[in-house]
Amino acid sequence: MVDWKNRVYCGELTARNTGQSILLLGWVDAIRHHGNVLFIHLRDNSGIVQVVFNIQENPDIFQTATSLREEFVVEIFGKVMIRRKGTENPNLNTGQIEVLATHLNILARSKALPFQISEKAMVFGEELKANPDNVDEDLRLQYRYLDLRRPSMQEHFVKRYEIIKGIRKFLDHKHFIEVETPVLTKSTPEGARDYLVPSRIFPGSFYALPQSPQLFKQLLMMSGLDRYFQIVKCFRDEDLRPNRQPEFTQLDLEASFINEEFIYELLEELTVEMFRTGGIELNRPFPRMSYHEAMNRYGSDRPDLRFDMAFEEVTDLLKNTQYSIFQRIIKAGGHVKGFCVKGHAENLSKNVLQNEYSLKIAPSFGAKGMTWMKVVNGQLDSNIVQFFNENELTNLRERFKAREGDVLILIADKSLDLINRVLCSLRLHLANRLKMIPSNSFYPLWVTDFPLFESDGTKLNAVHHPFTMPHRVDFDIHNMEELLALKARAYDLVMNGEELGGGSIRIHRVDIQRKVFQALGLHHDEIENKFGFFLKALEFGAPPHGGLALGLDRVVAMILQLESIREVIAFPKNRSAFCPLTQAPSLVQAAQLQELGLDRHLKAEMMISELPEMPSQEKIDEPRQTFEKISQDQVHYIARLARLKINDVEIEQYQKDLNSILEYMEMLREVNTENILPMHHILNLKNYWREDVPTNAKAPQKILSNAPSREGDYFKVPQILEG
Repeated sequence: MVDWKNRVYCGELTARNTGQSILLLGWVDAIRHHGNVLFIHLRDNSGIVQVVFNIQENPDIFQTATSLREEFVVEIFGKVMIRRKGTENPNLNTGQIEVLATHLNILARSKALPFQISEKAMVFGEELKANPDNVDEDLRLQYRYLDLRRPSMQEHFVKRYEIIKGIRKFLDHKHFIEVETPVLTKSTPEGARDYLVPSRIFPGSFYALPQSPQLFKQLLMMSGLDRYFQIVKCFRDEDLRPNRQPEFTQLDLEASFINEEFIYELLEELTVEMFRTGGIELNRPFPRMSYHEAMNRYGSDRPDLRFDMAFEEVTDLLKNTQYSIFQRIIKAGGHVKGFCVKGHAENLSKNVLQNEYSLKIAPSFGAKGMTWMKVVNGQLDSNIVQFFNENELTNLRERFKAREGDVLILIADKSLDLINRVLCSLRLHLANRLKMIPSNSFYPLWVTDFPLFESDGTKLNAVHHPFTMPHRVDFDIHNMEELLALKARAYDLVMNGEELGGGSIRIHRVDIQRKVFQALGLHHDEIENKFGFFLKALEFGAPPHGGLALGLDRVVAMILQLESIREVIAFPKNRSAFCPLTQAPSLVQAAQLQELGLDRHLKAEMMISELPEMPSQEKIDEPRQTFEKISQDQVHYIARLARLKINDVEIEQYQKDLNSILEYMEMLREVNTENILPMHHILNLKNYWREDVPTNAKAPQKILSNAPSREGDYFKVPQILEG
């Protein structure tokens, strides 16, 4: 019986171990056979070391070694030796040594692998036959336990652990304590759809998986715990993107008797520490920008400030312009805005600007058109420059601080929101195309002073959540204009165009909380049903408090400079919220539904669905959607199969266009054409079809009379394929 307590880890071996007899345990990473000598790379979670089997040293062990294959699990005794000069492998930390095997025991065998796992060549300068990063992601997720054996993947999780360990140490030093909150909780409106869990004990009732511990952490503040944090799992049933998962991990924290400055200082210090763990230094203090400025200058509440191209409004400069398009839009109360692309006139030809961006790309982002001008020989040049007077052109150059070789991009429209949205997309598109985003750079930013409410055209919604303290509390809940003008004491931590986290100062007075609920259109009974327990707690004296949540998966992925958070989640779902490994979600047995009382509800719904439905006017006016919408993940998958490289903005546009086509086709299916005759025919109806009836024997003679070559009653044609 082997005493595994004497095991030595592969990656810990150095030249200092030379001459020692050691026990190694791990997986066969790669194999190389040289006749009388066989080499393997042995891998464990610490690293890789080369092991040598020599037929002259031990023929029996050598013979067993010839049966080894990749990913066999083995136990090896051997002697550490310095490699012969010239055979060192600088790609391995243990590349100066090797282990001469004196004993080999195969603990487990492996089937042929679905993809290559090895990431290290056995000989310096040798190229691996395959790169695991090029394996289809669904295949990697299906065999995630194999994918996680790769050293690079394990490094991700080691670094993630170090970051989380540092978070706990930092917050402990700041007198925070970690408290766990419930996973089975009450469904409350927090912005996204809940995952519901049926109750067996209370048939017909459901728990909800938490979108965040929001109410519970506020209750902890009311409990007097003062400073709380939690590394917590959260769940949101929403559309997926590279930085989203249906279940994710966040750092959740809350503190009492504090204001925004406490949060800013605390999170800046913590963020600097987290990024330092990944070898990245961030400068403090982090700059701050209001929501209004972010939207006005960058068209996004999470602007990427690693590159320039902030927007400028030029409507005031062009009020009397003779350019008819701008003139018509400005007179209708519209706006003209744009940005300056510094020094890229040579990379953006007139053909690219006009035929690609003006006619295709800008319209794909929602614009009706796009105007461009280039600074050439000190003057603005474009296909429409003749419609602007010299004063207007000079003012445009000065407003954008345009110099030789710069390009101006302008959008005009009645909707300022549309202009900002289109310019934001164009800014990112051009930055990526022109490679203007510096690599290995990180630009943190606080976005502050968010609106408290937003309108969807019919009712108000909370921009963050309904527990955020407004900047002032003397508002009229019936004055829509005043409500939409209210600012929230909310803040987001943004970096490189990604929202890393967000939070707010919370409402700690029950009268203000009721007032916000009423402004959102919630009735008394609805308020009591959904939030009665929370309002009751506020009645017993709540301290002023606030907090923030950071998306840990997103933060770790950014620190490690990975494109997707799936790379730092051990067992993630794919882009369709499906787990290729476990095949979840899946159907369950009827007995399980019966035990939960769901079978009765399903039967009732089926009976109701069989009844004829009297359509409402709304349903008559709007065709019911029965087709399955195309998701962004499906567009991304198709693009990958076609070897197309498209960005997130283009994916959204393709998704929109494809779903528009499907929606139109679905609408056509609603049209009843059963008794409607066609309005037009290419051929006369009488001659459109003819009966297939036998002809008399003389007919072929007439048909073939003009044939260039014939054989009996057939045309004779040249032979195409030689037999």
